[in-house]
Amino acid sequence: MSTGSDTVAVPRIIGELRGKPRGAAGGRMVLPNPNDRRTICPWRLGTRTLELGGRTLIMGVVNITPDSFSDGGLFLDPEAAVTHGVRLLDEGADLLDLGAESTRPGSRAGGVSPAVGAEEEQARLLPVLEGILKARPHAVVSVDTYKAATARVALKAGAAMINDVSGFTWDAELAGVCAEARCGVVLMHTRGKPDEWRTQPQLEGDALIDRVRSGLAGSLATAAGAGIAPETIVLDPGYGFGKRFGENFSLLARQGQLLTLGRPLLAGLSRKSFLGHALATLHGGKSAPVDARATASLAAMVTAILHGASVVRVHDVLPAVEVARVVDEVLDAG
Repeated sequence: MSTGSDTVAVPRIIGELRGKPRGAAGGRMVLPNPNDRRTICPWRLGTRTLELGGRTLIMGVVNITPDSFSDGGLFLDPEAAVTHGVRLLDEGADLLDLGAESTRPGSRAGGVSPAVGAEEEQARLLPVLEGILKARPHAVVSVDTYKAATARVALKAGAAMINDVSGFTWDAELAGVCAEARCGVVLMHTRGKPDEWRTQPQLEGDALIDRVRSGLAGSLATAAGAGIAPETIVLDPGYGFGKRFGENFSLLARQGQLLTLGRPLLAGLSRKSFLGHALATLHGGKSAPVDARATASLAAMVTAILHGASVVRVHDVLPAVEVARVVDEVLDAG
């Protein structure tokens, strides 16, 4: 081996290259478990049905808010929000998720006096929901709300499903509304409420996945008690919702274990702050800004699909559609 001055120095320790220790996994690469593989099943949405597990479904995000962490204020105007939603559908979104209240860390969402009440939430939401369905009558539209009053109105206006970030824990009436409507339901795991997230103690990998699994099992039990059919339900691990930065990666590595709950999984990783935190060494030691997280979002999305996600919730639809097609081909070939 040459020892001349032109010899390229190779790092002797992988940890030096990465800039931090690898933690409990001891540097071992975490690969998808064959048991994590999703299965094909129907997702009942009232009178409609979507097939899950064959091809990854892309859920496009439309935030009708002034303060969402990613695109707050961009689509608060109803006309702008409708135009954006239609564009996402044209780019290949299988369904849209409309949200009119930010649940970012530190917000008062889910509290006794949330910053956005049901009336204001509905005033923001309904013109956009109605506008999208007028432009695209066959669109599958989800409404991101934990309020029973808003869900009831949105379902009557044509929403096909309710995406509840609290998993039926913040409004006791919501499960009954969904049962009566026989709509689709996304039940997310949330650890605490947004104004509590920054002070919660950190959980290690196994403790975290156990907490998420038990929380989602509790949400499923609430749904069953209300008479909600299992085939209407999809589960969301709740990335960023009460999980500290590194906890999200631990959860993502173990995500497939949640399939033992018997329902398909939805993963919402797009532009999340923990991705920006992981890129800090590339941005002068500071978390990468939201507009610099696109590639990281796609990398996390690929991982989620390989670990059993049937639906992914994204802000940037076109690249997500293209990447998901390739990952699906890999899964099919395997």
